Amino acid sequence: MVLEHIKANGLFLVADPHLADHPPGQRLEGYLDQIMAKLTACLKRADELGMAFVLLGDLFHWPRDNSNRMLVELIRLFGGRTGDQTVFVLVGNHDKYQSRFTDDVSLAVLETAGAVRLMKEVGPQFVLDTPDGPVLVGASPDGAPLPKAYEHEEGDPETVVWLSHHNIRFPEFIDRAYSIRELPGIDWVVNGHIHRPQATVTKGQTTWANPGNITRLTFTRRSMVREPAAAIWTPGCEELEKWVVPYLPFDQVFPDQDLPPEEQETEGESNFIKGLERLAWQRTHEGTGLRQFLTENLSTETPEGKLIWELYEEVVSGE
Repeated sequence: MVLEHIKANGLFLVADPHLADHPPGQRLEGYLDQIMAKLTACLKRADELGMAFVLLGDLFHWPRDNSNRMLVELIRLFGGRTGDQTVFVLVGNHDKYQSRFTDDVSLAVLETAGAVRLMKEVGPQFVLDTPDGPVLVGASPDGAPLPKAYEHEEGDPETVVWLSHHNIRFPEFIDRAYSIRELPGIDWVVNGHIHRPQATVTKGQTTWANPGNITRLTFTRRSMVREPAAAIWTPGCEELEKWVVPYLPFDQVFPDQDLPPEEQETEGESNFIKGLERLAWQRTHEGTGLRQFLTENLSTETPEGKLIWELYEEVVSGE
């Protein structure tokens, strides 16, 4: 396989911007301009550092029906960037409609316009040529499996970084679908999708990282104290370097009212049930189907999980 070569000092990683014309959740007016400003700042910083620019999925909050104004602004922002400055975008669940990436989603418009290079199929994506040697960058977009290992082919770089948009069992999310383990042949897995930053975990050869997204979407105490940040990967690093994105104070982007009661932060049955209750809405607006929802949120290693899967298979098979 012949891969494109990108010359850079490392990877500048931006997770889950969730662009939207209308403020999602309890965000106040001005949301689109604020997130566009964050993306502009991230691009500027990546250029200053000589980094390859990568979006870790969910560029959009809604997969379709985004305004022409937004798309034109993105084409202007990303479209002139070619060669080593190309914007690479991993396909996230919010970028798809009913679990599928089709020509009628907004991300496909950016691809067709030549504004971005999409990572929409699982596998190697490009070779990063750094001063410390070449790096193979692979990816698993939403809905594609994580590799169990990577078999180096002749001529492949020794170092492999894999990008993902998955529900992974980081320390605060132990009930998620994908366990953290060594993936032989893969040195780093850097994940989007989970908005809350997670501690880096190393298993054997493989280091797993989840830097968290650049956009505060929830009206909670965690959002109040969190600094939205991008992440920087360089060869030989043991941790991703955090770069705090310029952002407005909490009370300028969320309403002036009491915060909701602080909830338990475990991701267990209660949140799973809430997710099921929202599923009909999510299918239409976020592209999350039932099977994908169960795959990403339900462990098959528990008796409850096995039972739910058996019930699912019975229903869809009509038995």
